[in-house]
Amino acid sequence: MDVAEILQFADQLILNKTGKRLDDLQKTVITGVYDGKTYETIADECHRSESRVRSVGHKLWQILSESLGEDVNKHNFCWTIERVINNSQFYNFGNNQINYCHNDNNESSKNTKQGIKNQLYYDLTIAPKINRFCDRISEIDTLFNWILNQTTNLISILGLSGIGKTTLVKRFIDLHQQKFEIIIWRSLKFPKSLNLLINDLLNTCQQEPKATINDKLKQLFDILTNKKCLIILDDVQNIFTPHQFAGKYQPEYQDYQTLFKMITETQHQSHVILISQEQCPEMESLDEELYPIKSLELSGLENIDILKNTGLKDEDTWLNLMILYTGHPLFLKTITISIKKIFNGKVSEFLAENELVITQEMQCLFSQIFNNISPIEQQIILALSKCNQPVSREYLKITLELSSTNFINGLESLQKRYLI
Repeated sequence: MDVAEILQFADQLILNKTGKRLDDLQKTVITGVYDGKTYETIADECHRSESRVRSVGHKLWQILSESLGEDVNKHNFCWTIERVINNSQFYNFGNNQINYCHNDNNESSKNTKQGIKNQLYYDLTIAPKINRFCDRISEIDTLFNWILNQTTNLISILGLSGIGKTTLVKRFIDLHQQKFEIIIWRSLKFPKSLNLLINDLLNTCQQEPKATINDKLKQLFDILTNKKCLIILDDVQNIFTPHQFAGKYQPEYQDYQTLFKMITETQHQSHVILISQEQCPEMESLDEELYPIKSLELSGLENIDILKNTGLKDEDTWLNLMILYTGHPLFLKTITISIKKIFNGKVSEFLAENELVITQEMQCLFSQIFNNISPIEQQIILALSKCNQPVSREYLKITLELSSTNFINGLESLQKRYLI
């Protein structure tokens, strides 16, 4: 969806609400926000004060919030408008008219809303808001194809912490929310037993959980069969055992494996997305040709657009910065802050240091990861950290004096965690 469509839609909403059309400054603010610019940048480009631009933006979001009946702000404006335009509650948009079923005083509108409520349910309370989305267009297309064309039932989104897994899935939902009858987002950051999770899912779908786990599973799969559902489980790595090789379930969460297998082996029309820093073992053991499963491994970004409007200078050196930090969004975000503070935003001066700077936030992340992996993996990581150049597998094995079994299992586990 391009900015012209968004401007047309916003203009009609503002006209319906205030009787006035968008003025030039309002259009400039919307266009700037669409391009991911800050208020400061927009103000500089249109030769207005930042306070004036900020005030115009605040007023715009307030009017749009009232018109749509939901919170609209600078950070969620674009994807909110895109989602709303695609929502069936709006019609006659193409004829420069907008009719929105939002008038509670109209009885037919009430009936329409009640009908939608009975058919659709989206629980995205703990899903993140997307402040900015760069690149990952091919990954969005891949998810669309797997879920809506190939009807893949179980999908893993995998990669390092901070690589953009959660953001990718939320962006997919923002674009295609209306294609599902039920969407439920749950985090396993503080994991719960499978029994409690299923109780939660059933209660969310307004079902009274039955007594036994078998009966509850039947209830759940009845819903997955009769409704087109999308269930997201984030931070799945937390149900695995720390200090051991990757992908080993903690005893109290072992029955999650049963649920994941049932999702692939039972006929239904729904989809479950697992977001994790580690691959589930059953996703590796099952053949993608025989089972409706897929895995998407995220690597770093390649487009320097992620660095635009961040306050960095020397754009011709940005690609070198991207390469240095492997395009990792979180690493780039934290190092950008340091470059602005210490080098006045001059990337060329930072790169002249000729050293990979590890920020405190990066160190904290690495410490969490290191403390969670097995002792054998820790040995391998420490040995690799002492090498300035790539080393052969044979050299590393001799240096560590590990058995072939431990060495190979350690390397494989580190690969499953996307650490090598």
